[in-house]
Amino acid sequence: MEHALSPATLSELRRPRPYPAVSVLTPTHRREPENAQDPVRLRNVVAEAKKQLEADPAVPRLRRIDVSRQLDQALAEIDLAHTEDGLVIFAAPGEHQVWSLARAVPERVVLSDTFLTRNLVSAQASERPFWVLSVSADRATLWNGGVERVAEHRAGGFPLTRTRENFDAERLERIGDLPSTYRDEDTRHFLRDADSAMTKVLREDPRPLYITGETAALSALHEVGGVTRDAVHVPHGGLAHGTPEAVWQAVRPQVAADARKSTDAVTRELESARGRRAFAAGVDEIWQSAREGRLRLLAVEENYRVTVRDEDGDHLVPAESGDLDAREDLVDEIVEQCLDTGADVRFVPDGTLGGADGIAGVLRF
Repeated sequence: MEHALSPATLSELRRPRPYPAVSVLTPTHRREPENAQDPVRLRNVVAEAKKQLEADPAVPRLRRIDVSRQLDQALAEIDLAHTEDGLVIFAAPGEHQVWSLARAVPERVVLSDTFLTRNLVSAQASERPFWVLSVSADRATLWNGGVERVAEHRAGGFPLTRTRENFDAERLERIGDLPSTYRDEDTRHFLRDADSAMTKVLREDPRPLYITGETAALSALHEVGGVTRDAVHVPHGGLAHGTPEAVWQAVRPQVAADARKSTDAVTRELESARGRRAFAAGVDEIWQSAREGRLRLLAVEENYRVTVRDEDGDHLVPAESGDLDAREDLVDEIVEQCLDTGADVRFVPDGTLGGADGIAGVLRF
């Protein structure tokens, strides 16, 4: 199952497909007893997708068989023991993907000529993704970070490893010869390679960067490269050969501190916008401003969801889940629209926005 949504991956997902490109969404649960319903619910929503394929006269027989087979293959790949809060299946002629999301999604099936990506985009934004680069004298490992977890990222040249006859970086660390290790020109060349690889990753997928390593390693990397200038240093050795859990525990305090600073900054910016009449709040006003591309900053409380119905194309009214024409993922639509128009999207803890009903923004004009 996929987790990390890079700009290049999103662009590929948004590419038009031969009809039908099928998007299947269903909420999932991390814990008992709620997760007991997930297998049945997942089978039912896939069955509904097949039913819609069967009933659609615009889908030729061979194409319907192909896409149905893709749905079956996707279903077989899903491990519900490791799901998060939402699941998205994409299936089209000759291809399928499964995405696990750390954000709830509405249950739905959509047949179109493109995949429905708004829920992936919103989930990615809410995760506040970051990179962790762990360096040592003989290995550089890259970790993909999100909410409460990191996972090793094996792409972009990572992990980088270095072999040298009679070279034992861990032994040199134990006997205290670390400074001379990082003054060695071969080691510094290795760190330059790690810096270059990390620079390319950040160019393709910009995120906050944390770098872990022994103090001498961090100092040497800073001297030979440029990637550390905007990164947060976490002095902690051994993580280039470490486990995801060890890396997460090492960076967790700093990630939490940075999240608090970000929330405080958003709160100050919203208050400033009130004073100069550039403040917007409430789902109706935010929705209108997002459609017009007028939002510079969007703030959303982490668990804010709302179900509405669009009246006459210019006004939203509350609706119940399952109502005809109800829009259960409007917040995700707003997030995607804001990101597409270059707005800064921030998810903040519940209760942060006070009387703003869970969603607020700063207007460009």
